[in-house]
Amino acid sequence: MAVGTAVATGSGVIWWRALLALVVALALQVGTNYSNDLADGVRGTDGPDRTGPRRLVGSGLATPAEVKVATIAAFAVAAVAGLVLAIVVTPWLLLVGIASIAAGWLYTGGPRPYGYMGLGEVFVFVFFGLVATVGSSYVHTREITGLAVLAGSAVGLLACALLVVNNLRDIPTDRTAGKRTLAVRMGERPTRILYVVLVDAGLVLGSLCALERPLSLLVMGAGLAAGPAIRAVLRGAAGVDLIPVLGRTARTQVVAGTLLTLGLALPI
Repeated sequence: MAVGTAVATGSGVIWWRALLALVVALALQVGTNYSNDLADGVRGTDGPDRTGPRRLVGSGLATPAEVKVATIAAFAVAAVAGLVLAIVVTPWLLLVGIASIAAGWLYTGGPRPYGYMGLGEVFVFVFFGLVATVGSSYVHTREITGLAVLAGSAVGLLACALLVVNNLRDIPTDRTAGKRTLAVRMGERPTRILYVVLVDAGLVLGSLCALERPLSLLVMGAGLAAGPAIRAVLRGAAGVDLIPVLGRTARTQVVAGTLLTLGLALPI
């Protein structure tokens, strides 16, 4: 969201719209996480032998009904904030919002969850990368620009990297549970290579925004944060040893997003 807003700085940012876009993005993220927790818990994917942080339903910290209410509440917040933006910007945003909520719910929910078919990375790239960034820019500029698409692609690839390393950690349990993530389908070694490619490509695409906003080259500084995670993955870290890698990957996302936002927004 911040990156998309920074893209729009050249045309003028309307801050209350930026705030609503932030609410939409956060609520969709929370709703998707709750939905994923609910569906995996009910299906038995998150068993007691799961490596990583405990999930609400799988660990018994909350009932499926409670998590379902939280999921619906988060998506409702996103819908209300998105409706306001659609009224003042364009009705077409309603379709984007409906698609985003449906994609979040059906990621691991419904009769044929696409997250179980190796399509999770597609969802993350499209909705947490392109839609979030281009949409956040569009609510200010009312146009889709090449710069927004390029920045959104960078954001999406880094978000995919986080999902890939998470699924790399969960290959053994996901395979047993019948969850055919992309990591399960590809196998361990190709997944490690994919992770490195996604991180590097995300930073490179972000730096290409410098063709229009020169200070976007600042994003390459996130490579310092990414280095330890990449080395750990290539050296074969597995299971609980990948939990710190998840943290480092998340920090890389934050650093890259912050630096790219500054690079896009600051005048030169």
